[in-house]
Amino acid sequence: MTTNGNGATTKGYFFEDLAVGMEASYAKKITNDDILAFAGLSGDTNPVHLDDDYAAGTMFKQRIAHGFLTASLFSTVLGTKLPGPGCIYLSQSLKFRAPVHIGDEVVATGKITSLDPEKGRAVLAMQAAVNGKSVLDGEAVMMVPRRERS
Repeated sequence: MTTNGNGATTKGYFFEDLAVGMEASYAKKITNDDILAFAGLSGDTNPVHLDDDYAAGTMFKQRIAHGFLTASLFSTVLGTKLPGPGCIYLSQSLKFRAPVHIGDEVVATGKITSLDPEKGRAVLAMQAAVNGKSVLDGEAVMMVPRRERS
């Protein structure tokens, strides 16, 4: 993995540098602005995300973040940390376990569970947690660049 002068990762891992058990995480505190921006970008204006009065009458009793806002943190882990820049998302399964509220800090983690050398693919177990409790988990399959052979 390489970085530019600002410390940003510019190149991820090559497939040959990966090993089962490697993991990386990204933490983000979810804000009202995040929810509003995600609603604007996605078009998902479900009032459970945007309307305090409406949300108070639901099983959640308060507004919740979009599930796919939380899931998008998986993309951050995969695209910037492990395997990192250059990888291609092939698939993602998701199981939503609990709501995320404004002010929650979500920690998204990916851990390599298997590698397919023939296809250059990595499978990662993905989990998003708030205060150590899983709110979302799943499995990601990534195509990872190989090191150029001379």
